[in-house]
Amino acid sequence: MADNDTTPDGASDPGDSPRTFDVDLDDVVLDDEEEDSQGLFDDLLDSEPIFENKEVLRPSYTPHELPHRKEQINKMATILVAALRGETPSNILIYGKTGTGKTASAKFVSQELESTSEKYQVPCNVEYINCEVTDTQYRVLAQLANKFIEKNEAFVDERLGELRDLRDAAEDDRSALDDAEFATVEAVEDRIDELADDREEMEQVPMTGWPTDRVYSVFFDAVDYRERVVVIMLDEIDKLVEKSGDDTLYNLSRMNSELDNSRVSIMGISNDLKFTDFLDPRVKSSLGEEEIVFPPYDANQLRDILQHRSDVAFKVDALTDDVIPLCAAFAAQEHGDARRALDLLRTAGELAERDQSEEVLEEHVRQAQDKIELDRVVEVVRTLPTQSKLVLFSIILLEKNGVHNVNTGEVYNIYKRLCEEIDADVLTQRRVTDLISELDMLGIVNAVVVSKGRYGRTKEISLSVPIDETEAVLMSDSRLGAIEDVQPFVQARFDN
Repeated sequence: MADNDTTPDGASDPGDSPRTFDVDLDDVVLDDEEEDSQGLFDDLLDSEPIFENKEVLRPSYTPHELPHRKEQINKMATILVAALRGETPSNILIYGKTGTGKTASAKFVSQELESTSEKYQVPCNVEYINCEVTDTQYRVLAQLANKFIEKNEAFVDERLGELRDLRDAAEDDRSALDDAEFATVEAVEDRIDELADDREEMEQVPMTGWPTDRVYSVFFDAVDYRERVVVIMLDEIDKLVEKSGDDTLYNLSRMNSELDNSRVSIMGISNDLKFTDFLDPRVKSSLGEEEIVFPPYDANQLRDILQHRSDVAFKVDALTDDVIPLCAAFAAQEHGDARRALDLLRTAGELAERDQSEEVLEEHVRQAQDKIELDRVVEVVRTLPTQSKLVLFSIILLEKNGVHNVNTGEVYNIYKRLCEEIDADVLTQRRVTDLISELDMLGIVNAVVVSKGRYGRTKEISLSVPIDETEAVLMSDSRLGAIEDVQPFVQARFDN
């Protein structure tokens, strides 16, 4: 047995082996895999990007030049130049449909105003508030108060630093006060103490919890803390009036009669030409001192805007010749909406990148148009009130069962059964007719009044949106999702 090289249990004796290999086969496989394949994002990063700077195609971007808005920009500038003379500019109301360049132009002029004020050392501030988000008097005043409190804190901190340096220099050499506004070191100390007390009293306004008159008082004191001209830009101002009435505008428009150091001007931006009809006459007269209207862009103007932005947004030769004209044509159909045109071009570029295409093609624009339209429909349907969703679901059920050009009576019959199914209040047929008209205005259905001769007139209703996607959005609502399969009973109809 001396020649046997195994241990009694049949295993190799490690002492007899000249060397061992501690190798994990899994490691070998993994190493091979790492050499042969790339990660999830590596292939995507390897492809050449189409965009140079995608951000210039977003609504939040303020360009350095706004084609076809020179007249409106010059008018704003001639009104606001008074701020650079230390005078109070007239209040401005800016009107125009969505995507006509109102906000971009106002922000452009505001940036120019602030940069020029710094150049000539004239204290001038422009504060922007989006009233679609900040839509109550409390929130508007609190947001403005906090912005001016931050500016005042920065001003006081800077001034305290300067005065402390002056005090230290004067203590060593009295001549340091020769060109200063203070005659003695004690006067400098007194001013430092005053500013330190002011700084300690500055308190941010919480977004809830205070009485509105206290918030207004803090805002008033913050604005009037030092000499300056303030322009308050209220975007979507009609949303603020619709939600909270005109109290905010009344308070802001009468501030100048009470301010000692500063002056306030209001710039309101609205999509609704008639929103001032609901204002108090005193507010209306003071707010609408100057009015500027932004007309919709036509297809040629939209083409210029897209060309201007695309030169910065895309790599050279990334767009085929028909892309920009097609984007402009689609957007011109939507009331000349430049925002829609830019969104369409950006989405087409993103779709081209996903296809790993070297160019944005006409087919990418058409795909982008379908995608944006579907996204819009999904968002509109998702935010509908429950009763409107029930009416829309009734129309979908009828169309899915082969009934086209549905009439109001048929919709109402199904609507009542759906209400019973989810235990919802049943509205009158007249009110359901109004809801159908609202869906028609939103572009979700097409409702046409037709004459039935001696049988009178009725509305014929058809869907204007993709039926499957719309039904899926409705079913995502917890209340409608509980509805079991409802096969509508449709009365026999005789069409003329």
